[in-house]
Amino acid sequence: MKKAEFYHSHVHSKLDSLTGIRFFAAAMVFMFHASLTRIIGFNPYADSDVIDAFQRIFSGGGWLGVSFFFVLSGFVITWSARKGDSLTGFWKRRLLKIYPNHIATWLLAMLLFSVPAASVAIWLPNLLLVHSWIPRMDTFLSVNGPSWSLCCEMFFYLLFPLALKLVWNIAEQRLWRWAWAMVAGLALTQVAIRLLAPATPLINEYPISLSQWWWAYYFPPARLFEFVLGMLMARILMAGRWIDLNVPWAFALLVGSYVAAMYVPFQYSLNLVTLVPVAALITAIAASDLKDRKGLLNTRWMVWLGEISFGFYMIHLLIMTLATQLLGGRLFDNGSATLIVALTFALSIFGGWLLFNFVERPVMQRWGRTGKARVLGGSLAQPEATS
Repeated sequence: MKKAEFYHSHVHSKLDSLTGIRFFAAAMVFMFHASLTRIIGFNPYADSDVIDAFQRIFSGGGWLGVSFFFVLSGFVITWSARKGDSLTGFWKRRLLKIYPNHIATWLLAMLLFSVPAASVAIWLPNLLLVHSWIPRMDTFLSVNGPSWSLCCEMFFYLLFPLALKLVWNIAEQRLWRWAWAMVAGLALTQVAIRLLAPATPLINEYPISLSQWWWAYYFPPARLFEFVLGMLMARILMAGRWIDLNVPWAFALLVGSYVAAMYVPFQYSLNLVTLVPVAALITAIAASDLKDRKGLLNTRWMVWLGEISFGFYMIHLLIMTLATQLLGGRLFDNGSATLIVALTFALSIFGGWLLFNFVERPVMQRWGRTGKARVLGGSLAQPEATS
């Protein structure tokens, strides 16, 4: 069987390894937050050398994890989109997928940290998932910090039906050109922001102004390139035009880009340097799954961790913030501090399981059924790709 025929015949196949790797992306975000001595202030190590090493190793973990989620989201939703899915059914499923966990963690944050009811201009945009559109740090990072990325996802989902039609109308031999166009688009956007956005005032933790940080990282349209690149990589794999880069080499490229990102201007380290390796690794993992290759990522435990990873991502910062308050700013020897980090990590896994088992999965099982399109213009129908 030719390569194109093989991939065409496996479209919509289940990709367990992409579920499993979601947990590693969420874990990178956790370790990034755990390493911070300011903003969150959780880092419990007293040894300054260990603090520096911890921060150095995971300084880009948060940026990488979120970028991975955005590319993966575009890939998986495109891969699973079926002819005849209704627009309302799609939007309903995506809303039911993310909003229940958001509401649960929003309520938990409001209760735990006593967010004043009078600060409605801060907590209401967060509740409605529009807060990342507002260029104020006390708003786009309000209530439960990680929820800003859901605001971007909601924007992606809104545009997805149109984007899918456009992506499916691209001739197969031009897919790679469009994929590289997304990378170029992100690069030009980042350069424009660096040159045009006000360079002051700088924020405390990083060498970037608040305006540059918001435009480059939190503003939803600026992150659309990552999502659409994921969509294009799914189509490239479906069309049998993947270059067959294997998973170990793709992972090595990602590690290399992660290290390289430490030595470029901060703004470009947020997502630009790692974008191509992220897209390559996701596609390589999917291609490996289609060939029924077994590995760590598609083991039963990794798939389970991947399933609870959204809940883990949504609750980990609340648990970490609560732990920071309970510790009262105290610092500890290396053994005790490592135990504290490990315990917080384990509690976040437990919290993620609770959210998945009692919020996310029941809601999806009860109301997330697929609906059929009733009108031609209201479907996610995929036209035959031209070649």
